[in-house]
Amino acid sequence: IMEKFCYLGVDTSNYTTSLAIASQTGEIIANLKVPLPVKQGERGLRQSDAVFSHVRNFPELMASAEPYFQEYTPIAVGVSTRPRDVADSYMPCFLSGVSVASAIAATHHIPLYEFSHQSGHIVAAAYSSGNLEMLLKHPFGAFHVSGGTTEMLYVQPCEDYPEVTLVGETADINAGQLIDRVGVYMGLKFPCGAEMERLAMMNTKKVPKPRIHVKEFRCNLSGAENLATRLYDETGDASLVSAYVLKTIGETLSEMTEALLQKYPTLPLLYAGGVMCNRILQKMLGEQFSAFFSEPQYSADNAAGIAILTQRRHQKN
Repeated sequence: IMEKFCYLGVDTSNYTTSLAIASQTGEIIANLKVPLPVKQGERGLRQSDAVFSHVRNFPELMASAEPYFQEYTPIAVGVSTRPRDVADSYMPCFLSGVSVASAIAATHHIPLYEFSHQSGHIVAAAYSSGNLEMLLKHPFGAFHVSGGTTEMLYVQPCEDYPEVTLVGETADINAGQLIDRVGVYMGLKFPCGAEMERLAMMNTKKVPKPRIHVKEFRCNLSGAENLATRLYDETGDASLVSAYVLKTIGETLSEMTEALLQKYPTLPLLYAGGVMCNRILQKMLGEQFSAFFSEPQYSADNAAGIAILTQRRHQKN
């Protein structure tokens, strides 16, 4: 029997422990993840708690991967070591993944490749959209929208690793923070995105017009938090407030996209990150722009992009 080889990807973001396995042709065989627990009423995790939770999650994650390792032999492992590909980009939670990936590489005598969490997100979303090869051959615009990031990016193709330039970003809180802060205020369990989407879809009332603040590629979202909590105090209507928050985010991303297309008129667009799992936002933006979206499991935090990048880097080398 011919031995079957695979590539491992490891990602330890602030809220998910992830492991993915890619085949020799770059197909994702397994996309495994375990969420980090957040107590009711809390709006996030301290880095020390995130590191501890990752350490606790890895035995469960590796046990889930065991059946795949009986069929496939890893020949390279990749890991996200930092949030973005910029100087001084650092978060302690990624050290958990680096420790595990380094141990796998050392014990299996295979190479270890390092990438950024953001590049993993972009590649996973491009893969899930069915346009990975096209997007990695031409420049494209990418949005990375999550609890930790709200960024508009210009991505230039490179043989094994996308070259990312920051074009626009939030000047205060991130889109995911807006969702979670308002959600927790209304008594929802963190992370609040899926529940807020469900509530927004139930809304039948007229949604107040959001105040959008986008100037020169930068957006402000903290004002929307105050307006949303005030609306909840006045109405007690979680469905209406959820619809208002998502409409605010959708219109903000729409204005930022317009600004990006004024600078780069023919750019293909890709929306990635946990917030972009939201079907309401996908519908809003998909009706306005020719854009690519990802399946939820590849849009929220995952290691699939890291596994694909590992396969590409290893085969190039």
